[in-house]
Amino acid sequence: MKLNDAIIKRINEICKENGLNICDACLKGGMSPSAIYDLAKGRTKCSKVITVKRFCEGAGVTLKEFFDRDYFNDVEE
Repeated sequence: MKLNDAIIKRINEICKENGLNICDACLKGGMSPSAIYDLAKGRTKCSKVITVKRFCEGAGVTLKEFFDRDYFNDVEE
């Protein structure tokens, strides 16, 4: 699995677990949802940690909680 795919997978998991949608979580984190949508659609090839951090803030999870999945240990570049 590619890193961006793992990040999108985790974003979707968190949204489902918390009853959120990506747009709401992004806006609560102070960023435009387009950053996540561009990542999901492959328009952005390299995700930024600040993007993930802002999503986490909006979703109410920490970066540690976000990356606490085994599949992040096996990602490809």
